[in-house]
Amino acid sequence: MLRRFAAAATVNLDGLLLTFIAALLAIGVTVLYSASGESTVRISGQLVNIGIAFGVMWLAAKVPPNHLMRIALPAYLVGLTLLVAVALFGEITNGARRWLHVGVTRIQPSELMKIAVPMTLAWYFHRYEGALRLHHYAIAAIVLLLPVALIARQPDLGTALLIAASGFFVLFLAGLSWRFIGALALAGLAAAPVVWNFMHDYQRQRILTLLDPSQDPLGAGYHTIQSTIAVGAGGLAGKGWLNGTQTHLDFLPERTTDFIFAVYSEEFGLIGNLLLLLLFLALIGRGLIITANAPTTFARLLAGAITLGFFTYAFVNMGMVSGILPVVGVPLPLISYGGTSLVTICLGFGILMSIQTHRKLVQT
Repeated sequence: MLRRFAAAATVNLDGLLLTFIAALLAIGVTVLYSASGESTVRISGQLVNIGIAFGVMWLAAKVPPNHLMRIALPAYLVGLTLLVAVALFGEITNGARRWLHVGVTRIQPSELMKIAVPMTLAWYFHRYEGALRLHHYAIAAIVLLLPVALIARQPDLGTALLIAASGFFVLFLAGLSWRFIGALALAGLAAAPVVWNFMHDYQRQRILTLLDPSQDPLGAGYHTIQSTIAVGAGGLAGKGWLNGTQTHLDFLPERTTDFIFAVYSEEFGLIGNLLLLLLFLALIGRGLIITANAPTTFARLLAGAITLGFFTYAFVNMGMVSGILPVVGVPLPLISYGGTSLVTICLGFGILMSIQTHRKLVQT
């Protein structure tokens, strides 16, 4: 009976994808125990988050891609409406207006847009498949820029950049020419001085700190300096689990969330980092295989955006902690503590599994 129930529960789940996700989550819980000062409360909270995220992933894996295509535009419009509501009535926390009270709880609509934006763009390009012109890409760019602008205004530059990246991946996979991409890059460089004037002071400071963290070692540069010390202190094999001095002597800030990679690097060293990178690459590789085998334009674009978006998450966080990118407040996916981002990531993986398993069903 139990075997039959387990088989029914996993029928829509991709075994390889599930294995890589579980391995990364296990590493995350292990590192979190050390980063949190051996806090059982924090570990139990993360286990609850994992349980909820797995439930969401399981449900998403059961929804056929054609059903997702039908709800893409409504989900985008609801998310955009909620972002406008956040701008007007949202709760201000730490100088940012990102949360919206809905009844007895509060939500962060920007998390919904991490899935809704690429899903809507994939639906749009699927609809005009075979008849794409330049104006279709222009309309898609507007669809992308509206939520990105609202999220950047909160301000939440990290989430805005991640959504912009996922939307760009859809445009790229839909056939946007390299010549046009190059023109956009040149236009972006030319507009950099104008963008600089519209940036918040703390955002400018993050870029200046990236160039020279030592200019403010106890202020804006503190995060970068301490995290790079921790990464370098790990050496080849690391100091050992629970033995990281940067962590346990309270030098590392945000060590359970944005800077948990520094904790991992100090305790497990270069060898541990290579293992972690291999798991991330295996997960991304499996996602790209699912993308290549997707049966429809919608499924291919959505799977590609989810997979490459996950790559962007990991790359930005590791680059931020290593001091090669500005600090933008992006957690390390599947490793950092947190419920909202974990649920969003597992929702994306559930969609990937749906695309893979329903492709098999269609073929048979």
